[in-house]
Amino acid sequence: MNRKVFILHEIYGMNDFIKKQALTYSDSTTSVECISLYQNGKVFTYNQEKEAYDYFMQEIGFNKPLQKLTALLLEAKNHYHEVVLIGFSVGATLAWRLSTCPIDRIICIYGSRIHQYVDVKPKCPTLVILPSKEKSFDVNEFKYAMEIVPYVQISQFAGQHGFMDENNINFCQQSYMQAHSEMLRFLRSGSSQEDLG
Repeated sequence: MNRKVFILHEIYGMNDFIKKQALTYSDSTTSVECISLYQNGKVFTYNQEKEAYDYFMQEIGFNKPLQKLTALLLEAKNHYHEVVLIGFSVGATLAWRLSTCPIDRIICIYGSRIHQYVDVKPKCPTLVILPSKEKSFDVNEFKYAMEIVPYVQISQFAGQHGFMDENNINFCQQSYMQAHSEMLRFLRSGSSQEDLG
């Protein structure tokens, strides 16, 4: 079996953390591609959080990339047995919105805007990884609402937004290891609903 994994970055762009994630999931049967949502590979530093957020919202947003990303996923389905989409933060929200595409599985890591798109009903196994705290919304309330959505598996880990990124001020080593293990388990599991339990 051959697998294609696409990774969607955070507001900072395709930085070292995202590139490292690509290496994490690449093996002899898995090809990994990081998708830059920004032209010319633009990258922001962590100190430019507000600037990066403003740039994403004004230049990219949660609607504009969908058509292009959908086409990319559907094209990959013609060449690979399995197509997986992994998104971090804003990339996770985009991944969530693409969960109705006929691909094999999706992982959304701290996509804090997903709660604005609860009308989306995934058509493939979808793992949503949440921190214990988010600035912008009640994580636990969201978690309880999502637990009843078909094909969705919710996993929550101690920490704040960015806890998986060793370069982020919110990095939490233990939660990163736990979340990473959960992601690997999810990627290895079967595609039936029973396997999501």
